[in-house]
Amino acid sequence: MALIAEERSVIASKHRRHATDSGSPEVQIAMLTARIKEVADHLQDHQKDNHSRRGLLMMVGRRNRLLKYLAKTNPGDYQKLIATLGLRK
Repeated sequence: MALIAEERSVIASKHRRHATDSGSPEVQIAMLTARIKEVADHLQDHQKDNHSRRGLLMMVGRRNRLLKYLAKTNPGDYQKLIATLGLRK
């Protein structure tokens, strides 16, 4: 269920601020969004997997905190990121 290295590098290259960026809020939010989509698809098939459901809720909460931080510190990048990822805010 974890993202493989190639997927992580593609996601990071799309959302990074500079050539060696791997930990900016934009990259972290994009990684979490990809991970959330995978776990949500898993839960469509396995409705009773409560451990994965809890992990999904924790990831969504972490993404919301990062989005709130990004909106407060850099509103322009926030708007661009949610448009790129297709998030509702």
